[in-house]
Amino acid sequence: MWLLIFLVWLAAWAGGTYWYLFGKKSPFSIESVRPPAPREFDQKKRDQVIKQGFRLDKVPQNLDVIIIGSGIGGLTAGATLAKAGKKVLVLEQHDQAGGCCHTYIEKGFEFDVGLHYIGQVHENSLLRIAFDQISEGQLEFQELNQHFDTIYIGQGDEKREYTIFSGKTEMKAHLMKQFPDETEAIETFFRIMKVSAKKTHYLAILKLLPLWVSLFLLKSGIANLFSSVFRLSGTCATDLVNSLTSNKDLCLIFSYVYYGVPPKESSILINALLIHHYKRGAYYPKGGASEIPFHIIRTIQKYGGKCLVRAPVSQILVNEKGAAYGVKVRKGKEEVEVHAPVVVSDCGIFTTFQKLLPPEIQVKTDIQDRLNLMKHGRGCFLVFSGFDGTEEELGLKSTNFWLFKNNDLDKSMEDFFALSKEEAPDNIPMMFITMPSSKDPEAKIRHPGKSCMTILAMVKYEWFEEWKDTTVRKRGDEYYNYKMRFAKNLFDWACTLFPKIKDKLVFQDVATPLTNMHYLGAQRGAMYSAEHNLERFHAESVARNRCCTPVKNLFISGQDVFSCGIAGALHGGLLCASAVLDHIVYIDLLLIKKKLKRRKARELAELAKKKLHYKEQYYVLFSLKVNKTPWAVSKLKTLATNFFYFLGIEGVKPSSMLELLPTGPAAASHSLNPAKNHSCYQSEDAQKKVSDHSDERKTQKIAPRIRLRLKA
Repeated sequence: MWLLIFLVWLAAWAGGTYWYLFGKKSPFSIESVRPPAPREFDQKKRDQVIKQGFRLDKVPQNLDVIIIGSGIGGLTAGATLAKAGKKVLVLEQHDQAGGCCHTYIEKGFEFDVGLHYIGQVHENSLLRIAFDQISEGQLEFQELNQHFDTIYIGQGDEKREYTIFSGKTEMKAHLMKQFPDETEAIETFFRIMKVSAKKTHYLAILKLLPLWVSLFLLKSGIANLFSSVFRLSGTCATDLVNSLTSNKDLCLIFSYVYYGVPPKESSILINALLIHHYKRGAYYPKGGASEIPFHIIRTIQKYGGKCLVRAPVSQILVNEKGAAYGVKVRKGKEEVEVHAPVVVSDCGIFTTFQKLLPPEIQVKTDIQDRLNLMKHGRGCFLVFSGFDGTEEELGLKSTNFWLFKNNDLDKSMEDFFALSKEEAPDNIPMMFITMPSSKDPEAKIRHPGKSCMTILAMVKYEWFEEWKDTTVRKRGDEYYNYKMRFAKNLFDWACTLFPKIKDKLVFQDVATPLTNMHYLGAQRGAMYSAEHNLERFHAESVARNRCCTPVKNLFISGQDVFSCGIAGALHGGLLCASAVLDHIVYIDLLLIKKKLKRRKARELAELAKKKLHYKEQYYVLFSLKVNKTPWAVSKLKTLATNFFYFLGIEGVKPSSMLELLPTGPAAASHSLNPAKNHSCYQSEDAQKKVSDHSDERKTQKIAPRIRLRLKA
């Protein structure tokens, strides 16, 4: 009896699990992906998509989901939910959608704001499949040079240069060439990279399982039996790399992708993932970063949704039962309410919990517990420079440059952030340089004869806090002079690498943390949102920091869900969509990936079979119904040349391989007759000549057969 009850329970559990994982209709499909359409260069048509202003009459009826913020996290969640049949409305406070993916054009120069390069979008990668699904195949990526990053450490005569290459084996091999005495340390670090990349999804699973299950697995130690990734996520980067090597330059390179947190306060897992992200190549979206929001918004629109800008949300509406049911939007001096059963916030956890929730909800213990898992991130400072000249004339390139004044990143950043407001501009310890006009192959079409550069550094919000109550572009001379002190020092540093740009500078704009707050809605100007410190990535904190919130029907998306960057925010959007739908969309993506890999394998097998078939034809006699004339021999040589070219064989002289042997009557209908069945073997010249002599051939007698033989 008890056995029967157990078997019934087991069958019910197995059936329920299968239904949860595979029973719901997938929002994704291979069929929804279509070939990319021609690029839309008409700015007015683009503005109709990414700059459509908010009006109440534009709001779709019977909304299912409201998304606050149009960053990549919000748009990814929106497109996924829209394809799942939900009516979606995305609200953006800025006058242009896209968040850190938006670009802006000034004086004929186009600057990217937050997307500088992206990895893991090679064919059939999970990230590429996700991009293809949410844009329905319309995004194209340009692969950058294999040498995608250059690192300079030190100054003056003590400056050392290191280069980072992409490639499954080349990245490690190239690093070993530069550090021949550190092969063991590099091998170990790359093993950590491999584990981090292959097992990170275990951390994502913690966010999708019921919280009590995740905590049980972690506290009992069962999770550690599955993978070391749970320990790695909570391991200090400095401690681990110092155990690998005493070479300080190499230690810095293991953590060179700087996101505002020094190595001693960061997770080795995140640092390893950021380097591994570019192992299979660094890429840039063709047409610029704004192509990403442009095409994702069109997907949302296709399924009945909208993305409206100039729509600042002032409050999330919460009913007496503690459930979110809509938002208030400021429209001029008024506020209008928009209702939906689900609200998704892509504007950061601090903005969501501390500004948008009603005051009585903000003070609740569970809300404060969630906030205590996070810290505010560092502010970002950017210098946008436009030059009159091409990249060739100015010596610019698609490679990114990371500049560090010394190899002790922990101490230099600690000392920098301890400086006073007046000391800071003259003591910047590191910066990042990128040239978007050199990465996008279509930039020369949109902005001929112009080049641009973006410089990024991390700063303290407190240095600019005194101007927080002023308005953009009206902050006064003192503010302007202060920010230009930073800008001048950064630009002068960049000129040491690119001396030609100094005299060609025709435009310069500067963004401080206050600028980022205004245009991006970034709390305290932190473009990477909440700080990515070590405490945040302890496995238990990862499990607790999930898309669901203590407020029913309110969900979090974007960088605060998992990690920073475009890829991190996109995964935050996918995790959020999974939580809203109560369906793990990653399973759908993995099934598509499996189908695409099978299709690719079939295509390669067919191609190999076809090539093998034609190689065998080297040893087959070809028969042609032609006269034994110089013209016929010439055409047969052309045929042979085209044949060898088709097979990818160069340097072949057909004349050395041809032997004219008189044989019996021509077999013009032979199935291997290339002139009859394989027009690809003929050059345009040969095809034209055959056509011109068609009447002549009718009167010609049957000629001896000419045989092509491959000589050993």
